[in-house]
Formats: sequence, C-alpha cells, structure tokens
Amino acid sequence: MKGALLVAGTHSDAGKSLVTAGLCRWLRRLGVSVAPFKAQNMALNSVVARGGFEIGRAQAMQATAAGVAPEVAMNPILLKPSGDRHSQVVVMGRPYADVDARSYPELKDELRPIVADALADLRSRYDVVVCEGAGSPAEINLRAADLTNMGLARAAGIPVILVGDIDRGGVFASLLGTVAALAPEDQRHIAGFVINKFRGDHAILAPGLEQITGLTGRPVLGVLPWVEHLGIDAEDSLAIGAPRVDVEGQHGSLDVAVVRLRWMSNFTDLDALAREPGVRVRFTRSAVDVARADLVVVPGTKATVEDLARLREARLDRALLARAAAGDPILGICGGYQLLGETIIDQVESGAGTVAGLGLLPVTTAFAADKVLRTVSGHSALLGSTVGGYEIRHGRPAVHGGVPLITDADGAAEGCAVRATLGTSWHGLLEHDKARRALLGWVATRRGIGFVPVTTLCFADERERQLDALGDLIEQHLDTDRLRALIERGAPADLPDLLLERAPC
Repeated sequence: MKGALLVAGTHSDAGKSLVTAGLCRWLRRLGVSVAPFKAQNMALNSVVARGGFEIGRAQAMQATAAGVAPEVAMNPILLKPSGDRHSQVVVMGRPYADVDARSYPELKDELRPIVADALADLRSRYDVVVCEGAGSPAEINLRAADLTNMGLARAAGIPVILVGDIDRGGVFASLLGTVAALAPEDQRHIAGFVINKFRGDHAILAPGLEQITGLTGRPVLGVLPWVEHLGIDAEDSLAIGAPRVDVEGQHGSLDVAVVRLRWMSNFTDLDALAREPGVRVRFTRSAVDVARADLVVVPGTKATVEDLARLREARLDRALLARAAAGDPILGICGGYQLLGETIIDQVESGAGTVAGLGLLPVTTAFAADKVLRTVSGHSALLGSTVGGYEIRHGRPAVHGGVPLITDADGAAEGCAVRATLGTSWHGLLEHDKARRALLGWVATRRGIGFVPVTTLCFADERERQLDALGDLIEQHLDTDRLRALIERGAPADLPDLLLERAPC
C-alpha cells in the first residue's frame, strides 16, 4: 500500500488527532510503514524530537502509534500563542518569527515550499503518510493562504476524510455545511465522513447516515463510539476534561490541583499522574483548591510574566505563599518553576524587563533569544530515582540557594527544592514511573495521609494500550476497505459538487 490521506474536522477538537493516531496504528499492524504529518499546528503542547527540534506533542504521539521516532518533518510549522493576538512561529523545529494575526499571512509564501518539501520527504521514505488538518477546512476567510487543510490536499493531490463530533450536536449540519462552504475544486477532495463520539442507538442514527450520503454523494465511512479517557497527548486546553480519579488506589486517595494558567503549555506533563490509581488531578483557578490539595502543580507557560500577573490578579499568589509557608507540597515545571522564583528578567517573551517573582525559590531567570531544546536525563536524590525528560525554554534559571532537585547526566545541578516547594525545567519528568511514584509517596508523607502509590503501573505500557485502543476503533468501526482504496487511489473522480450562491472572487 502506498499513498496518503488527510484527516480534517468540522471544528477544533472534533477528534482529528486521535483518528490520525488510530489510522497510524491500524496501518502499522498491517505491516505498512507509515508516518503522521501536520503541516501547521497551533499548540502549546510540544516535545523535542530527534535531533533537538521542537514539534507538536500530538505528532509525537502519532509517531509512537506508527512505531517510528518523532521527527521535525512531521510538523514543519508550529505556532505557539504567547498572547491573545501574538504567536511564536517555529519552523522546522526552530524559532523563526514572532507574529500577530495580521502579519502571519504575510509569511505564508515563505512557508509553503517548506511544507511541501517536508511532506515530499516523508512520502519518499514511508509507504503512507496520514496528514492531519487544523481547525476546520471551511474557515473560508483563511482559505486563500491555507497550508494545512484543502490548500495542502489540492497541492499534494490527497483525498480527505471529514470527522464530525456528534456529541456536540448538529453533526449532520456540520458535515453538510463544511462541504458546501468549499469551492468545487476543494469539495472534490472530500471523499467521506467519520462520525465521532457516538453514544446512542445506532438504529436511530442510521437514517441520518443514509440521508447525509444522499445529500452529499459521499459515504459515511464509519461511526466511532464514545470512549472514556482517550484524550492522550492533546494539542490544547479544549481537551482538558473533568477531574479524573481511579478509586482503586491501594490506601486512600491523593488530590492534585494544577493551576490553570491562561497560556499554560505542556499540561500533558500531568497525564501520567492522572493515570495513577487513587490520584485525582484537576485543573483549577480556585484559591480554595490550591489551599486544600495535597499537591499543587504550577505547569509550564508560554507567557510567564503575563501568567504571573494573572495569578496576582486572581490572588492565587497569596494561596501559593500560604501553602509554601505551611510546608505543603508545590511543584513548578518550566515556566511554573520560573514564576516561583525571586526575579524574572525578560526582554524576549514579554519585553517587561525585570519583574518580581513569587519568591518561593531562590532563583533568578533571565530570558534569552535562543531556545534551549534538548532531551535530558539524570538522578534525583530527593526522589531517590533516575529521571529524564526534555527542555523547551527561553528562560535560563540561575539558582542561588536551596538544594538541587536533580543532578543531570553531566553532574550539573538542575532545579531547586526549599522545604516542600520544588521546581524544575524538565518536562516529561512524571512519565518516569519510579520518579512519579517517589514524588507521590513523598507528598503523602508530607501531608500525613495514608496513600501508597501502586507499584505496577507502567505509563509507557498504558500509553501503548491507549494507542492500541485507537487502532481497535479504526479496525472495528470504520470501513477499512474503503480507507485502503482512498489511500491507494485517491478521491473518486465522480464526487458531486454542492453548489451555493457564491459572491464573485
């Protein structure tokens, strides 16, 4: 099998990322060499791929589903919002420009050949490339400069399947309206539909499937059922759901409150904690939650100074200060670590200059124009465990007190601990099973609660089970024969146009 397929959605969080991952796992099981691709991703969740390049975390997850190492060609453009109208543009894994909503389209002509080359490179090395769109292809105000939806499909001659989320309601109108809003040349690439997150009676749904096929001339390739807790390695905070707790903890339960920052990044750092039996993880802006939790995590952020100001406006700074004074556990990760320090010097991200931090850790952070991008490993004496992860940061924390949280592989100190307040620049730390369990045991001891971490949970195995579940959904609920035909032969030539009255271009 050789070819490509693009997975588009009627809106953000329709399920494109997980369907793409499921397709990658299904194809891998068939013995097909497959790679994921997202031309342009807007996300604050990212990882360091092979060679020290930054890509979206969802593409790294999809690469794992495909059984290949994540690489920069899988996500050549990454937009990282750093304000309501500003983003950092990461191109081929490196910072490229800082733009606003109006100036970014001016870069598209520069970026288009980069996207084309990255996709061509993957297609030359893999049998199949499963592409993921962004947002909705029917964002007609953005179509002229589109790099990742129908612009990509037409440029590369790729068939498109359109995913709709029935749980939100209006799925048939969304599917029909998306196709109808497209120019006829774009419509001819939309080859079928997938309905996602269904939890009703199939007999009631069936007439709608027949009607949408009759109205559009395109088949419904399958209906994916609602499955709890499959939001792995999500792209953005739309995917943050309700608190999760597994009541099968060995002794008692442990409550983790994650401060929900406005520009929160890499909140997937907490996924492994949320999978621990007996651990309740919730994202919150409540000072009461911060006061009561057994562990408070201040996560990464793409706008450290702005999120620090917002913490103060919400009086969460007082809750954190009171918590630290009482000796209750706090963990700051990357940007969260920086704002727990004494001083931030930033002429790069915010341009604010010197700003006072919360003063909970003896750390001064100076921002630099170049970004630290690397994978890391070491040992934590406090946790009594080997640890590892990756770094993505402009900030350079300098520690002048406390005790190191980690000693890295080169013998250098990393992070800081003062009483029960901990900080580190390392993402992915909690995915290491021994380190995670040691942290939870340390928190339970500090809080005087009878919680004992389960010693059998392997997060890497848990992630594999989730990816296998995605592959199972594809095999069991989609028309895989039609999918194979689309990948190998492209969209059928006889797909009808849905004609609307259109204003002259």
